[in-house]
Formats: sequence, structure tokens, C-alpha cells
Amino acid sequence: MTPPKRKRRSPRQEPPPLPQPSSQEGGAGDGTTDGTEGKDGKPSNPERLFVIGEVDGDRAELDLVTLIVARAEPKPSTSPEQAAVLRLCAAPLSVAELSAYLSLPFSVITVLLTQMLTAELVQARAPVVRQALPDRSILEAVMHGLQKL
Repeated sequence: MTPPKRKRRSPRQEPPPLPQPSSQEGGAGDGTTDGTEGKDGKPSNPERLFVIGEVDGDRAELDLVTLIVARAEPKPSTSPEQAAVLRLCAAPLSVAELSAYLSLPFSVITVLLTQMLTAELVQARAPVVRQALPDRSILEAVMHGLQKL
């Protein structure tokens, strides 16, 4: 029996590495990235998240289910994040939905919404409480009364 002939493998040709952007020491908003890439290979967040918040102070008491409604149209002077929140909140949206749509953590959305609440650009509403609904026994009595008609 003759052993099988083996083909000699040649080394793979790897594509040349992509040029790295030169690191410049610049301030926020100069277009530099933090080096992280998203799922599609594009830079995920062009600015660090702490740049969004201007002043560190007290935060509004917001839950994930608190509804946010815009009270004004976005002005040209508003930040991009605030303008996005104002456009999204034409109809009531929860804080969790805003966080998901804007791809920002809950803590950053809380800081952003606190600034907007202080400037009276948005209004926070408590979610509908289930205890405000009628008692089940009353609904059953009404249903039985209607069935007898």
C-alpha cells in the first residue's frame, strides 16, 4: 500500500494591517475615538460618556418605567443627545426605552434627563399604577349582570 501524497502548504498571504489613526491630544468633540469598536466594526462611542454630563450634582428620581414627554422642540443650541431625546419623546417613552434607543447606559440617561428636567425641556410622569384599577370582584359582578341581560 502506497501512502497518500501530501501537498505542501504555502503560508497564507495576510492582508496588510490597516493604518492606525495618529493619536492627537485633543479635547472632547475632536472626533477621536476611545478605541472600542461596535458589532459592525465601526467605532461605538466617539466621545466618552462623562462628556455628556456638564455638571455633577443631584439627580432626578427616575425609574426605568418613568415616562418622559417632550415639552419643547429641539433648538439648534441643544446638544445632539438632548435633541434626540426631544425627538423621541414626542409621544411618552419610558427611561428604559430611551436608554435602548440611544444606546446609552441608564446612568447617563438619568444625568441627561435631570439636566433637561431642570431646563423644563421634558416632563417626567409616573407610570400607570395597577392599584388604581377597579377591584376584580366588582368587574365580575358587572360581567355577570351583563350576561343575565
